[in-house]
Amino acid sequence: MNIFKQIISVLFRVGISIALLLLLFKFQNVDFYAIVQSIRSADRWYLFLAFFVSFFSYLLCVFRWKMLLKAFGIHLPLRRIIISFSGGVFFNSLLPSTIGGDLVRSIDLATHTKKTKEVIATVFLDRLSGCIGLVLVALLALIFGWKFAQDRSILYPIAVITAILVAVLFVLFNDFLFSKLNRFFKSPNAGKIREKLSNLHQEIYYFRQHKKVLFKNLLFSVLIQVTAPIAFYITALALNQRLDIIYFFVFLPIIGAITLLPISVGGLGVRENAAVIFFAKVGMAKDVAGAMSFLNSIFILIYAGIGGLIYVFSLRHRRLQHH
Repeated sequence: MNIFKQIISVLFRVGISIALLLLLFKFQNVDFYAIVQSIRSADRWYLFLAFFVSFFSYLLCVFRWKMLLKAFGIHLPLRRIIISFSGGVFFNSLLPSTIGGDLVRSIDLATHTKKTKEVIATVFLDRLSGCIGLVLVALLALIFGWKFAQDRSILYPIAVITAILVAVLFVLFNDFLFSKLNRFFKSPNAGKIREKLSNLHQEIYYFRQHKKVLFKNLLFSVLIQVTAPIAFYITALALNQRLDIIYFFVFLPIIGAITLLPISVGGLGVRENAAVIFFAKVGMAKDVAGAMSFLNSIFILIYAGIGGLIYVFSLRHRRLQHH
């Protein structure tokens, strides 16, 4: 029954992605053939550079996770971490948002190390630090680039994302607030949920002692979040667009946060609609904005394919390690 529900859930999100793409072409008046033509005429050298910048962000993500694992006393070869991370990247493109990929790498590495609580805590902290980096980049871009993008509609999503993040941080790193929240899980059926939340909170709360690691982790997160606007900016250059780079630093964190919502497969459809809406505000043609977003989605699919190959061809190696 659980497998059946998972299949239905994936099919539902595939349907959402298709519906959003139809919305893009039908109701936002984006010409599919114009997108194809823009991609065909794009500068290949700029595209290669954008691809490399995006790939660099994945390398930073691997080292950020390795840093967290080491802080929890999980010492693994870089090769083993890359294998688990590659599986996560692959399943991110198949399962809803980034949650599916995080689940896969958590299970894979927890099975190998037999340290389930610690591995789950590192994956959660890895995702949380990414969100912190995203918010910091968005806020800094707004502060220094507000004169370029004076649109109040941009403030609301950033304000909501920031408020949610601050609330989560207060709960996770404050024993008093967590104990208050934990009272909501008094139902007998919520015993396992309460236990898992408590274990996760204890692991994360313990991590407060590693302030140096937290600072380095946050620095990596900011660098990772900076790569997305730069990659999109270079892709825009490949499409012969000359917008001020500050727009990309303002819009991309918002687009990135929206694609985290588990309503589509790998953010497909959500990313394209958001890019068209935001970049149309600053004069970019909708067809070009769609082409820019599709090119970056293609990059993501290529990385996912490479990650899938690494994950599949290392299956025998992982089984031998487990035994």
